[in-house]
Amino acid sequence: DSDLSMRTLSTPSPALIFPPNSPGFQNGRGSSTSSSSVTGETVAMVHSPPPTRLTHPLIRLASKHQKEQANIDRLPDHSMIQIFSFLPTNQLCRCARVCRRWYNLAWDPRLWRTIRLTGETINVDRALKVLTRRLCQDTPNVCLMLETVIVSGCRRLTDRGLYIIAQCCPELRRLEVSGCYNISNEAVFDVVSLCPNLEHLDVSGCSKVTCISLTREASIKLSPLHGKQISIRYLDMTDCFVLEDEGLHTIAAHCTQLTHLYLRRCVRITDEGLRYLMIYCTSIKELSVSDCRFVSDFGMREIAKLESRLRYLSIAHCGRITDVGIRYIAKYCSKLRYLNARGCEGITDHGVEYLAKNCTKLKSLDIGKCPLVSDTGLEFLALNCFNLKRLSLKSCESITGQGLQIVAANCFDLQMLNVQDCDVSVDALRFVKRHCKRCIIEHTNPAFF
Repeated sequence: DSDLSMRTLSTPSPALIFPPNSPGFQNGRGSSTSSSSVTGETVAMVHSPPPTRLTHPLIRLASKHQKEQANIDRLPDHSMIQIFSFLPTNQLCRCARVCRRWYNLAWDPRLWRTIRLTGETINVDRALKVLTRRLCQDTPNVCLMLETVIVSGCRRLTDRGLYIIAQCCPELRRLEVSGCYNISNEAVFDVVSLCPNLEHLDVSGCSKVTCISLTREASIKLSPLHGKQISIRYLDMTDCFVLEDEGLHTIAAHCTQLTHLYLRRCVRITDEGLRYLMIYCTSIKELSVSDCRFVSDFGMREIAKLESRLRYLSIAHCGRITDVGIRYIAKYCSKLRYLNARGCEGITDHGVEYLAKNCTKLKSLDIGKCPLVSDTGLEFLALNCFNLKRLSLKSCESITGQGLQIVAANCFDLQMLNVQDCDVSVDALRFVKRHCKRCIIEHTNPAFF
């Protein structure tokens, strides 16, 4: 069949055709492959159920041996479904074209809990429309099995595509649209309003998204406490450059169940926005405000209100944070496991001392590009944080081989050490390797290999 003859929506079963050398449909496991297309864009095609036997003119079934049943066809249905579960979305659609049995198996509802689309040329809106139409065949207008939709990097996704998801997938639990800069607040509002079970939302790189809230209609229906109706726990707004304190206030008021929040490079966020956040979202375990240059020690005082609930904190390149802010975190967040403070040049050995003595369960620490941290700070780490597994000291000018030897002699579980652009000797690196046998050392010393 030619591509032109298949450009129809009159039959219910889609097959997805991709342009040469471009990524296509994928599901949760596996990668996509390419095939032919009429134009330079990816489109969604549909086809009728295939016959029970392949009839392609290039396939000759002349011999008796070729007419016998293939070995794979002897597998029971449950085994075939298990095999299909490892296929990407586009390959699963192609399997539906082999024969009638494969058609029925490929559209088993258990295989369609996840849809993954990637690629800049793919016509995502149309693909989502065709797929959801097929998946809603047994339950008109509603797709009850679909729980995850990942369309990362699909720049042609628009509000129309998200509206289709919102209307057809009430059981949606995870949505990732990172890098899709054409979507707006209104489309996101539709999704969170019509998908009450949504827990994971990734809108990183969506520069038009400035807050997360319900639609006005949904807000009126739910009562003044409607904010508690949004069940999002994981929210990634990395590179949402226009997000401001007021938008963060709206997010905090509506998404009170947040446990994971990433605001990397949201450069307009200030300490005031973090104050709003701590008023409503008291269950946050992981928080990133990396490259938020207006966040200071006062913001750290607000974050410290999370106390022992906080396990992960990234404040990389927040130049206004000093030992004072680190002391707030060390004093109240005793169960902290991960801290990224790279580029916080105001942190000294005193800040590292507060951290080491109070957060003894620390497993990962990045204090690279902190020129005021020296061997004294490393000694405090070595004598208190025995569970340390990852340590980055990149471009720490005051670090020497002596400090590294103290760390290696006490932190036997160290698995990664970054000492790039540090003035450390080959003997010190060999000492680390000898005492921490599983440690991977990232360095710039050509004499050590």
